[in-house]
Amino acid sequence: MSKKLEGNGRWESSRMMLPEHREQYLQLKEGQQSEQPRAQIPTREELELIRDAVLLPIMLSVVDKNCREIEASAYSLKRLYVMASNVLLTRIHQDLARVKRELKNRSIKVFEDERVDSALHYHFICRGYENQFAMLRDVIRTEMSVRMAKYIKEMTTALTAG
Repeated sequence: MSKKLEGNGRWESSRMMLPEHREQYLQLKEGQQSEQPRAQIPTREELELIRDAVLLPIMLSVVDKNCREIEASAYSLKRLYVMASNVLLTRIHQDLARVKRELKNRSIKVFEDERVDSALHYHFICRGYENQFAMLRDVIRTEMSVRMAKYIKEMTTALTAG
């Protein structure tokens, strides 16, 4: 048998494209590569919003759980801790509402995929661009403690200034 007829060889030697078709094809391909993916890839600010959309609900649940534990305890300063926790919950909730509003304005959706022992997996869609990411629990704890310190500093600064 001739090599031309082996496998898909029948078509191997008969490929042909007219020059004007080639130009149109290259222009179309170039236009798709330069315009579409660039506009869809999330910016750094949008990625930070996505991260906040993941972290803030976790922070809310942690602070709420701690507040309920303090309410059930016999601490002598229980009332102070509960009031501080409520102020902190309000501040985190305001930030979460702001982040959700901004995500909606930018047409970004974030979904939780799965929870594995060491990480939380998420999926996001940003103007048609889809991607996944995972956050290790240790990273989440560290980021939460940094943010918690920031919130507490804001609260104490407001108390001393007022």
